[in-house]
Amino acid sequence: MWKPSACILCECNCGIEVLVGEDGRSFDKIRGDKLHPASAGYTCNKALRLDLHQNGNTGRITHPLRRKEDGTFEEIGWDTAISEIAARLGEVRDAFGGETIFYYGGGGQGNHLGGAYSPATLAAFGARYRSSALAQEKTGEFWVSARMLGNMTRADFEHCEVALFVGKNPYQSHGFPRARSVLKEIGKDPARSMIVIDPVRTETAELADFHLQVRPGTDLYLMTALAAVLVQEDLIASEWLAAHADGLDAVTEVLRQVPVGDYCAVADVEETLVRAVAARIAAAESVAVFEDLGVQMNRDSTLVSYVEKLVWLLTGNFGKQGAQYVPSSLVPIGRDRGYAGDEGPRSPVAGARIISGLVPCNVIAEEILTDHPARYRAMLVESANPAHSLADSARMREALEALELVVVIDVAMTETARLADYVLPAPTQFEKFEATFFNFDFPRNVFHLRHPVVAAPEGPLPEPEIHARLVEASGALTEADYAPLREAAAAGRAAFAQAFLTAVADPAKRRLAAVLLYRTLGPTLPHDASAAAVLWMAAHECARKNPAGVEKAGYGSGLEAGERLFEAIVNGAHGVEITHDTYDASWQRMPRERVNLDVPDLLAAVAALGERPVPQEDPEWPFVLSAGERRAFTANTIMRDPTWRRRDQDGRLRMSTTDATKLGVTTGDKVRLTTRRGNAEVLVEITESMRSGHISLPNGLGLTVHERTGVAPNELTAAEDRDEWAGTPWHKHVPARLEPLG
Repeated sequence: MWKPSACILCECNCGIEVLVGEDGRSFDKIRGDKLHPASAGYTCNKALRLDLHQNGNTGRITHPLRRKEDGTFEEIGWDTAISEIAARLGEVRDAFGGETIFYYGGGGQGNHLGGAYSPATLAAFGARYRSSALAQEKTGEFWVSARMLGNMTRADFEHCEVALFVGKNPYQSHGFPRARSVLKEIGKDPARSMIVIDPVRTETAELADFHLQVRPGTDLYLMTALAAVLVQEDLIASEWLAAHADGLDAVTEVLRQVPVGDYCAVADVEETLVRAVAARIAAAESVAVFEDLGVQMNRDSTLVSYVEKLVWLLTGNFGKQGAQYVPSSLVPIGRDRGYAGDEGPRSPVAGARIISGLVPCNVIAEEILTDHPARYRAMLVESANPAHSLADSARMREALEALELVVVIDVAMTETARLADYVLPAPTQFEKFEATFFNFDFPRNVFHLRHPVVAAPEGPLPEPEIHARLVEASGALTEADYAPLREAAAAGRAAFAQAFLTAVADPAKRRLAAVLLYRTLGPTLPHDASAAAVLWMAAHECARKNPAGVEKAGYGSGLEAGERLFEAIVNGAHGVEITHDTYDASWQRMPRERVNLDVPDLLAAVAALGERPVPQEDPEWPFVLSAGERRAFTANTIMRDPTWRRRDQDGRLRMSTTDATKLGVTTGDKVRLTTRRGNAEVLVEITESMRSGHISLPNGLGLTVHERTGVAPNELTAAEDRDEWAGTPWHKHVPARLEPLG
């Protein structure tokens, strides 16, 4: 029987259909779901091997585990696990304050629904600080976008005349619907152009009209030169800027002073090529831009994000077809208040800027390994693996071992779970109701509540149930809180809405709203979809904030629109359109209908770029390692069975032909890779795609199921190597050296 679901290996979450075997467990076949309103049958090769996530050799756990004194684990019952964890969290709260309980995670690519219940658990125990993988990647861009536009933006590649990718290889990392098909369409159309800024000759760069093969770590010089050409050659959209932007004079004053040729030389990109790219961008009716991890996990990432946005704003590429837009949302992700300078919240020990509510990942160990009275003392990790995915794994392990309590909620015995005091098993993404909150499509935005494909085994509990039990064990909610809401729910949705609004008028209850919904509204939902209860509130908020888009999507207007939207979400197993926007909706989603070009502290840093020492090669560390490259068979680390990779199962180190000749190595030889943090022995792959001096390791390897496969990149990275503004790591710029091993 074919069942609809979605791929969980990147943020696009393309719709798939799974042919479940007669055993009720195996995925006999997987294909793209033609009824999915966003992907419409498209899928890449990675999704076709998801059976190895569900049924492969993953190190799965099916019973709660408790660490014994000798370091091994024993199975315990759920009642014991919940009561002991609640008691120990309560002890930490009572002795040191709830703010010393730290939360990390909330869901991987598409495993977000359970994480929506975590705020209730944190509120029940007084926890304040949290983080996730977004703080490794996107928070610098979130902060910049908030200060320039007051909201996040995405780009319309399907309709653009020019596509610009900065540190992005969408052929492998996707990032927008039907990525490979759209790239090929742009590449074949003589009226359209593609521009790639990347030190690697990626699959996307092979399709591009312009490839700016930048020297690793010098993207800020290149982007500043590009923006400066627009100003110096009078290629900016002056009339559009006068009507829609503030701060133009300050920006142009800085960019007129930029020595374009000198900056191009630092970036090792021909000045004539940069000027040609600027001319092509300026001449286009529409330009869509995507910056990604190649620059967001690199030097100067926040400043690069700022200048990247100047490029498309100076040319008027916002709020129109084929350009940047502000999407609607069901559950907002990536929104930040955009505090200026040193304003805004900071982490308690390191004093690091907290963006979008997230503590920078690179300071988490620092926040623990100290005698500071406000240090984190307990950690709840959900659907995440910080012992493997965060910089400086050795120090992260030390930090986890120093905590008084570590609780992990996950499917498998991950590298982090092995260090926990308690491990709580959850169903896989195909055994429960799940969803992604990465809903950024435009003008038609899509949300997909995925129904279970197969039944979960005995033992695991879905995350909403785990959080509800922890909240109840804390004493924060009791049957007395549920009873009036259950009575109202039995009388109908209108009566429930009134009762719920009355209940959450109490701020303490408002923070527990997700569990209140799960326990009272949840049991009334069709398909046993209790986990979807939290989406009821989100659907009504979406209808309130986007009334025109929700109405145009077919849900009517007024108070009933949110209810109709929620019903469609719960019943739409293939996904549903939640809003249908007009292009001017982007302006309506901004706090004020003008963009801000002048962000003083960031603009001052751009102006001072020429005063910085020019980057020089360090003879002790002659290579720059990109630790975590997306390849044909790499993905996030939920793919724990190494056999899912049909190619490159060893995760080879890629290097240029020039460097291989100098070292006297060839494909298949072994080298010792050394960084300031550690070393590893790895097989090499020689390729013409790499610049001399630039090497790369794939992401998603170095996991241990029965034995370790490949190199764990973060055994080689350093927590102190991070962006000065957002604290994001420099995983794509790790100084390294190589030694042939014969």
